[in-house]
Amino acid sequence: MDKEFKFITLTGIFIGGLLSANILGGKITEILGFSVSVGIFAYPLTFLITDAISEVYGKKRAKQVFWSALVTQILVLFLIFISVKLPPSGRYLFNEQYTTIFNSSLRMIIASLIAFSISQTHDIWAFDFWKRKTKGKFLWLRNNLSTVASQALDTLLFMFIAFYGISDKFTVSFILQLSLSYWLFKVLFALLDTPFVYLLVKWLKNDSQTSN
Repeated sequence: MDKEFKFITLTGIFIGGLLSANILGGKITEILGFSVSVGIFAYPLTFLITDAISEVYGKKRAKQVFWSALVTQILVLFLIFISVKLPPSGRYLFNEQYTTIFNSSLRMIIASLIAFSISQTHDIWAFDFWKRKTKGKFLWLRNNLSTVASQALDTLLFMFIAFYGISDKFTVSFILQLSLSYWLFKVLFALLDTPFVYLLVKWLKNDSQTSN
């Protein structure tokens, strides 16, 4: 793979992780006694990828990935809306279940659009800020500082927009409790993915060196 093909591949993985988190995220599972969305496994990929791209290609290319994902997310939101609103064929027996699942996805995607836009913009800015402050050193620190703060923004915005008021249970205090547990899991994932940031950056830099 040449340098540009690797960039395109990472963009595809980024968009796939984002959409997977949104569409699959309605299911709740339990990990270590905490209830979390299954989307928590896919979404951290996005921060890992933008940090690696920012490190090797620069902030401008990371923003290109962000805009590609945002446009794709809007398109998927529109297609889901149309699919839910179209009347079912008489032989299609699962329209109620289909509507229930994808109506939930609609709200989650809208919430994700807002949270994603703000948190990813912050992550790209923060990673570049710390890169300049550290003169390009301490990748592990820059990766974690930018990701942990951005994940906090993302979690709070998403949880309140997606779930506030859907039932009497989802009060401000309850959502804050949920947000804390989700954020702590995301912080754990951010810490665990640090070796993968180094591997990804090395993979990209090796290619860029051979391409020059």
